[in-house]
Amino acid sequence: MAYLGRYYRTYALDFWGFGESGKKRETYAVQDFVSLVNQFMEQLGIVNAPLVGHSMGGTVSLSVAIRYPERVSKVVVVGSPIVGSSLAPLLKMAGYRPTAFFLFNMMGPFRAWMKYYYARVICSDPRFPDMMDRDLSRTTLQSFLLSIASLRRTDLRPMLDQIKIPAMGMYGDRDKVVHPKQWQPMLKGVPQSHIERFPMAGHFPMLEEPQLFTERLKNFLDREEAMVQTPKPSTSLSPSPAPSVTL
Repeated sequence: MAYLGRYYRTYALDFWGFGESGKKRETYAVQDFVSLVNQFMEQLGIVNAPLVGHSMGGTVSLSVAIRYPERVSKVVVVGSPIVGSSLAPLLKMAGYRPTAFFLFNMMGPFRAWMKYYYARVICSDPRFPDMMDRDLSRTTLQSFLLSIASLRRTDLRPMLDQIKIPAMGMYGDRDKVVHPKQWQPMLKGVPQSHIERFPMAGHFPMLEEPQLFTERLKNFLDREEAMVQTPKPSTSLSPSPAPSVTL
């Protein structure tokens, strides 16, 4: 995001129950987050912008492009499930009530297991375990489990052909969180879709292959931006960076 910030005005949005956003809600469904993105853009006066989302954030970004097409000029998803059944078995189990009840009462051991074992399984970047633990410390277990339960039931395939804007999927071939071939339904369903694959990366290509990732992401945004921009008179002042929203 810091890299893109040199060229675009970027906004990072925490979903309800995550990061710095509010924690007191009854539901944390994918469609709740879709509405949140629309409200966020409305409040900031962002009429139209590219959306870039990782994992569930990408699923939400595609859903925003379907539900609020006027809001989105292009969309990028990173390791995102198109079909919720593509989640790893452990994540799908977390969305069921018995597993949720168990984890609610085992938060300390759960965080330790995530930091010292699972984080090392899903990402090769040595910084990631601490990053993941920090994120978990700012997330309620309720929001994590309920959002996973909603994501598990999501299937965007019947609606993908409604996305008429340029879209790019970025997937690591070694992903252990989301099935690494989730790019296939996106390529099949979205008319203007483009896929970038990272053979040496898993669920976090932005950490495991950062230079290649940022180059491909910026090239896509720049190329499509050049295609859709209206030519401006040569005497006009340089415009502010185009806005983008990162989820």
